[in-house]
Amino acid sequence: MGNFGFAQIAIVVVLVVLLFGRGKISSLMGDVAKGIKSFKKGMATDLPDENAEPKNISENNQDTKDKE
Repeated sequence: MGNFGFAQIAIVVVLVVLLFGRGKISSLMGDVAKGIKSFKKGMATDLPDENAEPKNISENNQDTKDKE
């Protein structure tokens, strides 16, 4: 079952191209590439530090009101 020769792979590729068309396959591959780039970008972003003290928005707003 695992022994696929070049001829079998070529036949499958030709059938896929005939069924879906070259334009559909290329647009699908472009969408896959965008998804991979987006995933890598999401993984590369820094996560917030667990030990960092969270900012309190209400305190910041009070400080600006006091200064005015």
